[in-house]
Amino acid sequence: MIMTTLKSPEDLRRLRESNRLVAEVMRELIGMVDVCVTTLDLDAEAERLIRSQGAIPAFKGYRGYPNTICASVNEEVVHGIPSKRRLVAGDVLSIDVGLRYRDFYGDIARTVPVREIRPEAQRQITAAKTCLSRACDLAREGNRLGDISSTIERIAHEYGYSVVRDYVGHGIGRKLHEDPQIPNYGIPRPNIRLRAGMVLAIEPMLNAGTWEVERLPNAWTVVTKDRRLSVHVEDTVAITEDGPEILTRIDRV
Repeated sequence: MIMTTLKSPEDLRRLRESNRLVAEVMRELIGMVDVCVTTLDLDAEAERLIRSQGAIPAFKGYRGYPNTICASVNEEVVHGIPSKRRLVAGDVLSIDVGLRYRDFYGDIARTVPVREIRPEAQRQITAAKTCLSRACDLAREGNRLGDISSTIERIAHEYGYSVVRDYVGHGIGRKLHEDPQIPNYGIPRPNIRLRAGMVLAIEPMLNAGTWEVERLPNAWTVVTKDRRLSVHVEDTVAITEDGPEILTRIDRV
């Protein structure tokens, strides 16, 4: 049985704080992305920024994960471990960052081009952003979880992309990962009805080829099975009586 935690007005106030902070960190990291920058450079700056705000990196040490951000390049889907690898023009970098501030978590992901990228890669990023935007708009009281999931899959397929099935979005609050899980593909009815007070981390993951993925020997980094491009975006959204409230909004991203 799925147990969802409804957030109180005070919980939501604190979740706004944690997610505002994580969005600000993401904004700074995006501004750093350029050729010759290493993903380890981004990781170090993310940790500095998070701790300077009195927050704690959410990913570092989580189930043994060694770093502050996940930095996934090109065919890497999620959980890419930062390294001394230098970015080059044409790379596509997915950054996932989370933090804990005053007992509540913030979580966000964006995919960023490194200078000029292929038009088809830019189209894939656009498709993922469209999936995310439309999914967040459906985070409304009375809708069903499956409305979000099936919409992501439908839009991805309309663009010609597949959606990753092995990794999903999630509830968030006092824990980084809470119920409900949010697949990026259609789930059969009946599924849970959305209620005001739920807070969801919605994260479409679109692949250029097959939806199938595999994990590298480092036990973390997930790549597309056919080694074609993957794109990952994520926002944390609160369901309120007045509609969806995106807590990780970055106006220029």
